[in-house]
Amino acid sequence: MLEYQIHTLPNGIRVVHKQVLHTKIAHSGFIMDIGSRDECPNQLGLAHFWEHMAFKGTQKRKSFHILNRLESVGGELNAYTTKEKICFYSSVLDIHFEKSFELLTDITFHSVFPEREIEKERGVILEEMAMYLDTPEEAIVDEFDAVVFDGHPLGNNILGTKESVSSLTKQDFLDFINRNLSNNSLLFCSVSNLPFEKVVKIAEKYLSDIPTVQKQRERVPFDTYLPKTVTVEKPISQAHCVIGCPAYALSDDRRIPFFMLVNLLGGPGMNSRLNLAVREKHGLVYTIDANYATYIDTGLLTIYFGTEKKQLKRTTSLVLKELKKLREKPLGSLQLHTAKEQLMGQLAMAEESNMGLMMMIGKSILDLDRVESLNEIFEKIKSIQAGDLVDIANDVLREDQLSFLNYVPA
Repeated sequence: MLEYQIHTLPNGIRVVHKQVLHTKIAHSGFIMDIGSRDECPNQLGLAHFWEHMAFKGTQKRKSFHILNRLESVGGELNAYTTKEKICFYSSVLDIHFEKSFELLTDITFHSVFPEREIEKERGVILEEMAMYLDTPEEAIVDEFDAVVFDGHPLGNNILGTKESVSSLTKQDFLDFINRNLSNNSLLFCSVSNLPFEKVVKIAEKYLSDIPTVQKQRERVPFDTYLPKTVTVEKPISQAHCVIGCPAYALSDDRRIPFFMLVNLLGGPGMNSRLNLAVREKHGLVYTIDANYATYIDTGLLTIYFGTEKKQLKRTTSLVLKELKKLREKPLGSLQLHTAKEQLMGQLAMAEESNMGLMMMIGKSILDLDRVESLNEIFEKIKSIQAGDLVDIANDVLREDQLSFLNYVPA
């Protein structure tokens, strides 16, 4: 059963901790409810750029000292950016937890964005962008966001554009942080063998001087979806395709049943319906999968595959055939039982990762103000009926509501 403790500091910053006695590694990080969807139109890529710049200098440290601080004791320091979150995190031996806490606090709240470092890192990000564009199986999934969320901030690429990244200045970083960083929309989360009292004591030591900043931010909701088909010619040898549409938001009661449906359709198991129908039976693809991403106000279903150009139409038809089956044919009792058991096993194994657990706890508290235990989730999965899945499939997986993005060899 998932157990965690929360302490709120006088300045509003929450400290969340789960004690795991059988580990010597302390995983922790600051998770902020800030992402690429919070950028202004002229600041695309800024949230991700900030993630990079956090390692490039603070009021008391230069870049080398930041990078060397935990690496020199065998630890790791890293960060990530999504549409709705930025996270600075670390993994160290438990004896170095305070050292990592102090460093994470420094890069989160005291970055100075040296202009020389901005110029250097701008080049690094442009190279990252070029590398990503040279990987069509990755680029097409991100570009599909722009197809579904056309004209909305969720449709913007997290990396930004070459033009936007080239124009960002130090003042842009300061303005973005001033507009978005708020103590009520961030928290510190940790999973380690340390007692909660010690984590709180260290947090009070390093966070007590952070000013009390409380802001209310309204994100632009998404409600303007129109299905479309887009085909782009590229200098590639294989055709790539993404099929999908908006889906349920994070707080929707249908989220878990839909997640199970997507897992059955194209989850990581080699026995997924798409893998069996398209790869194993017909040999048309090497990879085919389905994913479901959730946001605070909407969600996104994506189905991806790569195939020969001449097989694109046939492969697409096979995918649509599988979606039709889900809409029209309820699972038998054995099929339903197997789908539930598979999903519960996958979720249980995912919770074995303490790093992933730390991030999941922090994100869930920011988004929902609570964390569902594995037992709670299992009970919801067990209660799913075959008819529920048919209803959801007919709600989301209607063919006339799907969008298509194809990359085809020029």
